[in-house]
Amino acid sequence: MQSTGRIAAISVGVGIAVLGLKMIAWLITGSVALYSDALESIVNVAGSVAALAAIAYSARPPDANHPYGHHKAEYLSVVLEGVLIIIAALSILREAYFSFLDPRMLEAPVEGLLVNALASAINGAWCWFLITEGRKRRSPALVADGRHLFTDVVTSVGVLFGLVLAVATGIPLLDPLLAALVAVNILWSGWRLIRESLGGLMDEAVPAQMLDEIRSIISANAEGAIEAHDVRTRNAGRAMFVDFHLVVPGTMAVSESHAICDRIEKALKAEVPDAMITIHVEPEDKAKHQGVVVV
Repeated sequence: MQSTGRIAAISVGVGIAVLGLKMIAWLITGSVALYSDALESIVNVAGSVAALAAIAYSARPPDANHPYGHHKAEYLSVVLEGVLIIIAALSILREAYFSFLDPRMLEAPVEGLLVNALASAINGAWCWFLITEGRKRRSPALVADGRHLFTDVVTSVGVLFGLVLAVATGIPLLDPLLAALVAVNILWSGWRLIRESLGGLMDEAVPAQMLDEIRSIISANAEGAIEAHDVRTRNAGRAMFVDFHLVVPGTMAVSESHAICDRIEKALKAEVPDAMITIHVEPEDKAKHQGVVVV
């Protein structure tokens, strides 16, 4: 958890450095498209700060008011980042509109594009690292931050290509047109982030593939039981909640059924270390014959 927080803190520093480079590129050229790219980097920094705060808060242990922990705080940071992205997109559209009314050629385009390309290269390397580490650590905030940076990289590449075309053809209207396209792309990115985070806040079940793995683990480690049914899952940040009913022979001792539960929990936690598992033990007359068959 501490290393996850360090990654989020480094992400803030990387975001500030990239923002500085993109602002320099915009000031050198006066390009509204590069302005839009720089504005998205401001959102990146704000999103990274929100992710850092959310990760720190979500690491707090359960308390009397939050007995299941604070894991969902990461989803709130993702919602905030989505809202910031939408605000940035609307601001870019405003600047693009005024640039359409008064188009002008770029100043010092080569220098500005080179600076922006350097910023994009840094962003590309860092977004790959964030997504990889975020998935490994089951951190929605890190993954969302990485995905947003990837959108920024794609946007920057498109802007660079378009501005090279604008300079080569001498058509200044390409600059605000690119800015408008960037804004639409950013709006879509913001909507996706909000939609995915709402799924977590609404206790969305784990993906079907992961559910199949969970059922297989239960089946393979429930020797002595009859079946497991009503298997339910939900994600909450890094944590995954799993609960189900385990049917055992009516004559089985409590200690034996408890040993089976311990074995299943150990196997599930080996696959998902942050899993929170609840098992309700039932006698054989409660079998539904439609759950997980014990092998």
